[in-house]
Amino acid sequence: MAAPAASQARSSKTESYVDNKRKDDIRLANIVAARAVADAVRTSLGPKGMDKMISTASGEVIITNDGATILNKMEVLQPAAKMLVELSKSQDVVAGDGTTTVVVIAGALLKQCLLLLSHGIHPTIISDSLHKASIKAVDVLTAMAVPVELSDRESLIKSASTSLNSKVVSQYSTLLAPLAVDAVLSVVDPAKPDLVDLRDVKIVKKLGGTVDDTELVKGLVFDKKVSHSAGGPTRMENAKIAVIQFQISPPKTDIEQSIVVSDYTQMDRILKEERNYILGMIKKIKTTGCNVLLIQKSILRDAVTDLSLHYLAKAKILVIKDVERDDIEFITKTLNCLPIANIEHFRVEKLGFADCVEEVSLGDGKIVKITGIKDMGRTTTVLVRGSNQLVLDEAERSLHDALCVVRCLVNKRFLIAGGGAPEIELSRQLGAWAKVLQGMESYCVRSFAEALEVIPYTLSENAGLNPITIVTELRNRHAQGEINAGINVRKGQITNILEENVVQPLLVSTSAITLATECVRMILKIDDIVTVR
Repeated sequence: MAAPAASQARSSKTESYVDNKRKDDIRLANIVAARAVADAVRTSLGPKGMDKMISTASGEVIITNDGATILNKMEVLQPAAKMLVELSKSQDVVAGDGTTTVVVIAGALLKQCLLLLSHGIHPTIISDSLHKASIKAVDVLTAMAVPVELSDRESLIKSASTSLNSKVVSQYSTLLAPLAVDAVLSVVDPAKPDLVDLRDVKIVKKLGGTVDDTELVKGLVFDKKVSHSAGGPTRMENAKIAVIQFQISPPKTDIEQSIVVSDYTQMDRILKEERNYILGMIKKIKTTGCNVLLIQKSILRDAVTDLSLHYLAKAKILVIKDVERDDIEFITKTLNCLPIANIEHFRVEKLGFADCVEEVSLGDGKIVKITGIKDMGRTTTVLVRGSNQLVLDEAERSLHDALCVVRCLVNKRFLIAGGGAPEIELSRQLGAWAKVLQGMESYCVRSFAEALEVIPYTLSENAGLNPITIVTELRNRHAQGEINAGINVRKGQITNILEENVVQPLLVSTSAITLATECVRMILKIDDIVTVR
């Protein structure tokens, strides 16, 4: 009987057999791939998290704990897994810290979604409930947050050192955290107090010494030597600094051509003209009283020749050549001067003034420091030192995270406890909220609440504690109304985390949850992958 019925069904145009198997398979494949990525970074969450050693194709080795860096360097081919890489990148842009957290949360949500899908709940329903739950979660977090003032330096330092604790350089957090706070506070513009541009904090890396030697420099630091070739000065008091974008060298024709010189008198004339041309330029520079030149790297020809260096040294002008094009904006902002694009425009008004420009020996190389700048712009430079390249790079990344954390606090002035406390509190409140909801939504919200427990679970697991006892105990404490109870990794027990100074900006947590849910909703909605050849 079944066979003819099936053939009838096929013959009628309205009813045809739809194959849902493939859609489920694609979804499953996507979720499995994305979870694999999330599990890869899960072990590096928290202060006791492990580091990853990444060996790139070019033979470069990177040791890092920063989720965004790890995922960025991983060659991920599966399109859905790529979305998790993008996810950690966007968290890096929004908050700067919590890049591991966001991926771990997304992975846990996907795990719960698999469960719901296997119960036969439609993906769209799951997706909408996730959205509602994430909005509710942000409200809960905001209600938990403690407002903070920018004048309260202690709190800012606490949150910066919490960010540094999970990094390789955690033992230096007492030095780096205040440094990050001062750096950000010194570039905050009183006119626009909510905006911090981290491009105003320049990080200069120099090999040698230890991370202890890292310092904040009020002024400019160049990772270059002064050009010594003609015995010019290497230290200049009361400097008048010009940033020039033209070349002090004999002019070149605009088109490719060669000049044929037949006898020596003509050759002498050419050399004489060259000399006069350069001398003329240097005289113009000298008349303005300028005694320090920063010369932009030139693509067309040498920015300075030996001859011009010789004359500049005679004129007692200190020369720093090959300044990168990208640094020009930062330099002019700091020195409060204008870049000079043509010798004809060389005037006193365009110069910057500083007390001292000097060359300092550091480690195996030398750097140039410009200090005591008059009317200095709102910028600052951090000189990072390290015993080897790997430590140096990781110190820079960690410092960047700490700077971002302080920036978050400037943007949104609220602090929240760390150590898994907000996640458990969210889980508890969303669980309670799920009981009020009707139908499928309540299921989905409950699983969202369960997924958030992955953070405290992973934290305790990485610290070598028993995750199940710790998380159960945490739930107990929160149910009794201790909102700020969290995992104290150092003592291996549960304490009030705010008193232990483990705090993070509100922005890090809220953006982590919203971004993770958005990403998971995207992955859920995909039911087919079409490859276009």
